Amino acid sequence: MTDEPVQIIARGPRAIAEAAASAMDSDPRLEGITYSIIEEDEDKGVWRIDAFPTSETEANDLAGHLAGFGELKTVVEKLADADWLEMALSGLPPVRAGRFFIFGVHDRGRTPPNAVNLRIEAGAAFGTGHHGTTVGCLLAYDRLLKAGRYPKVLDVGAGTGVLAIAAARTGSRLTVGTDIDRVSVRIARENAKVNRTATRFVHANGLANRAVSAGAPYDLVFANILARPLVWLSQDIKGALKPGGVAILSGLLRSQARFVLAAYRSRGFRIERRLGRDAWATLILRRP
Repeated sequence: MTDEPVQIIARGPRAIAEAAASAMDSDPRLEGITYSIIEEDEDKGVWRIDAFPTSETEANDLAGHLAGFGELKTVVEKLADADWLEMALSGLPPVRAGRFFIFGVHDRGRTPPNAVNLRIEAGAAFGTGHHGTTVGCLLAYDRLLKAGRYPKVLDVGAGTGVLAIAAARTGSRLTVGTDIDRVSVRIARENAKVNRTATRFVHANGLANRAVSAGAPYDLVFANILARPLVWLSQDIKGALKPGGVAILSGLLRSQARFVLAAYRSRGFRIERRLGRDAWATLILRRP
C-alpha cells in the first residue's frame, strides 16, 4: 500500500463483522481508525465495515487484522483527490431522533416547526446525527426529558457538540463538552454559535481539566466514545455526577455492552434502559 488516502471495506455475516469491529476497538494499533458498521443487505444478511486509515502503517495493520476473519471479503479503494468528506456530508439527509431534528446547511429550508432543530456541520469531527451511537444518545435523552430537565450537563468526547447543544436547547443552564481533538473543539464551538447556545467546549484529555471540574457535580453526563475509554473513565464519570445523576453511554457495539456495564456496576451504577440501533448499543445508567 502507499500513503495515498484509502478506504478499506469488509463485508460478511453480522456476527463476524461485529467480532472484527470489537477486536479493532481492543487493538491499540487500530483504536484511532475511524470506521462504521452497518447492515448492507438485509435479505442476504450482509454487514459492512467501512474504515478510513490515516497512514500506510494503519492501512497495513487493518488489512492484516481483517484478513484474520476469513468470512469477511475485504477490498481497498483509493479515495479521490478531493474534499470527499465535505462532498459526502453535503448529500446527507436530515435526521429525526425523538424531538430532535439534525440538519446541515444544505437542508436549512426543511426544518419542521414541531421539533428542536439543530444545525450541525461536521467538517472533520464526529457526530452528524446519522451514526447509530449519536441517534441512540439523542433518543435516550429524549426519553429522559419526558420526566424532567437536567440543569447541568457534561458531554465527554463531544465531537461536533451535538449532544451538549441538544441539552442547551432543551433547558440545561450549564452545558460543557470536552474532546481530545482540537479540530473537533473548534467545530463544536462554531456549531454552538450557529445554534445560539452558550455551551462551552474544552480541549481536554479526561475530566480533570479545571474548566470541566468547575461545573461538577453534573446532573447528566453523555459519553459517546469507545468501549475501552468508557471503562477507563468509569470512576471519573461517577465522580463528575451528583448522586442520582444519569450517564448516557454509547460508542460501543451491542457485543461490548456487557463489558462496559460490568465496569459501571462495579462503581455502583444501575442500568435503567438499554437501546439498540444497527450494531450499536446505548446505555442509560443512574448513579445511586
